[in-house]
Amino acid sequence: MPAQTPRLQIEHLSRRYDGRLVVDDISLSVMPGQVTCLLGPSGCGKSTTLRMIAGVETQDSGTIRVDGTVICDGTARVPPEERQIGLMFQDFALFPHLTVAGNVAFGLSGSKAETQARVQELLDRVGLGHFTKSFPHELSGGEQQRVALARALAPRPRIMLMDEPFSGLDNRLRDGIRDETLDILREEDAAVLLVTHEPDEAMRMADDIALMRGGRIVQQGAPYNVYNAPVDKDAVAFFSDVNTIRGTVRGALTETPFGHFLAPGVPDGAQVDIVIRPQHIKIDFDRAGRGPDPTPQDGTPARGVVQRARFMGSESIVEFRMDHDGSILKATVPNVFLPSPGKALWLMIRRDRCFVFPARA
Repeated sequence: MPAQTPRLQIEHLSRRYDGRLVVDDISLSVMPGQVTCLLGPSGCGKSTTLRMIAGVETQDSGTIRVDGTVICDGTARVPPEERQIGLMFQDFALFPHLTVAGNVAFGLSGSKAETQARVQELLDRVGLGHFTKSFPHELSGGEQQRVALARALAPRPRIMLMDEPFSGLDNRLRDGIRDETLDILREEDAAVLLVTHEPDEAMRMADDIALMRGGRIVQQGAPYNVYNAPVDKDAVAFFSDVNTIRGTVRGALTETPFGHFLAPGVPDGAQVDIVIRPQHIKIDFDRAGRGPDPTPQDGTPARGVVQRARFMGSESIVEFRMDHDGSILKATVPNVFLPSPGKALWLMIRRDRCFVFPARA
């Protein structure tokens, strides 16, 4: 059986502004019904990539294909309105002088009856079938977002590009509207390319995450793999707080107060950073100056003194100043755990949850 052709495929896409490379040799593909997320900090080239795919900007080099057909390369360029690509932005961009029905119908061709039927179908699907005659200013933010979705879906686009579309919504509404939006997009079998700087949003929505930094894709894969097999320390830190323990390699091992860590392939004398997330640090009580016995899974315990503890609603964050070097380590604990400042406790580090990377200056 032949492999399915990607709905969207971009190859070696680059873009410069005033001589500065803001999108640097990006390649990715999105299948029908798939949600791929461009995730990264502001200014890393995510939105510029979306604009080039939409045709609002033209790349300096590279090729864009839709269902295997070139829509833009060094010689040919299909106009934006002929690309069958839908756009959703964070400001919704609804026309204030048009009704809800008028906004959704904008850009549709065909008979009046066909247009009305399509508008009503989409508004019913997003739960706004009784708002056809309302104007955007009469709607809540969540309702405006659903109108924007209906308008973007109305021409039956093959690809949906979404640039931070939920950032303007109240946190209480956001999760439900995101889930509703994804359900509708998958029913339409559209390929979705979503831009966000929020790791939680990417993890919740995406089938595939492309992590961007400095105009390049530095790692791409399923959310589970990107989170649990990060390519470098910055990739770990983008998804959560991190603790870093620096050590020197001797015989492929790094000695630390928490025991030895494997550092295969790293030359003797080189420094490495041992990176661990706060939720993977175990806490145990002090027993007259002694901690728990070492274990193969958790290594050797090291003592620290509580500096502060805060309850965050679903977890507690405890900061420790470590006895061995005065460094600060953070641990998170589910529910309420608020030891007093100055209390001595012992910390252990899950070996299978650590990442070891060559240290950078």
